[in-house]
Amino acid sequence: MAADEIAVIGGIDTHTDLHQAAVIDGIGRHLATEAFATTPEGYQRLLNWLRSHGEVLAVGIEGTGAYGAEIARFLAADGVTVVEVDRPDRKARRDNGKSDPVDAYAAATAVLSGRAAGTPKSRDGIVEAIRALRVVRKSAVKARTQTMNQIRTLIVTAPSAVREKLRGLSARQLVDTLARSRPTGELADPASAVRIALRRLARRYQQLDEEVKDADKEIGPLVTQAAPRLVALPGVGPETAGQLLTSAGDNPDRLRSEASFAHLCGAAPIPASSGRTNRHRLNRGGDRQANNALHTIVLVRMKYDQRTQEYVARRTADGMTKKDIVRCLKRFVAREIYRHLPHVTHPTQPLPQTA
Repeated sequence: MAADEIAVIGGIDTHTDLHQAAVIDGIGRHLATEAFATTPEGYQRLLNWLRSHGEVLAVGIEGTGAYGAEIARFLAADGVTVVEVDRPDRKARRDNGKSDPVDAYAAATAVLSGRAAGTPKSRDGIVEAIRALRVVRKSAVKARTQTMNQIRTLIVTAPSAVREKLRGLSARQLVDTLARSRPTGELADPASAVRIALRRLARRYQQLDEEVKDADKEIGPLVTQAAPRLVALPGVGPETAGQLLTSAGDNPDRLRSEASFAHLCGAAPIPASSGRTNRHRLNRGGDRQANNALHTIVLVRMKYDQRTQEYVARRTADGMTKKDIVRCLKRFVAREIYRHLPHVTHPTQPLPQTA
């Protein structure tokens, strides 16, 4: 840094078409703010503009997982330290007002004060590919479930001539039977209309089912390639492993410890003590999808893993409720998962043999 060059911190409030950037100096004085287009040329102009004010120590970005994903990648590739900034709380918005320049300055100030210090996901590797494919799979699974619910609802309200022929069939038999049907009759007849609607829903279900299977064929090998040691753990499958990898990102080293990973997954115990009561409760924060993946792993282990079954029996005998046992198991599983994430430096001490 030249003798006459000052150190500055940038802040960016991200949007679809324009990013509002702001610059402050080392003591928090507002220097300048300007809007830039969300194009490669706009990103380069934004970076040049930031550097024109001095040496850029860091840039705080609000929304690195959405509108700010590409600008975060661009700045990181240029050697700029990017800090993830959470949305200001409601009290701060009431006190300081709301506008794009205000939010951009607030992002820079959050970095300077240390309130924002998180490293964003790099979103530039195989885990980002897994995340994109899982978005499609998840929506297909949801639509498939909705379709089956619609089929069953229509059958419940259908005329008995239709309903009786479908009684007692499993979901797979029901879909196959309806998809092969050849309804006839006038559309004005409720029975004929229901038969046509059921056939269309059954074929939609089959299409969505094939889409889910195709996604599984694509995602499974990618997850195994990204984290073979993770998939090899008991109770961990491609779906749960894919979710946990997505939550950690392509750069899981940004999570400084297994405790931070547990906190990210909402598996860190929360103190709930009062008076003579000394206990912890479930954490209802964090990434709920990652928490759900941990919950699924715990349920599978409780059913099939002998070590986990012995732990459950021991803690039940101690008087612990099932909810608290599951909470403890989630914490143990989060610790184990963290040590098998790719690119994470694994501690040398052994895992506790409790879950």
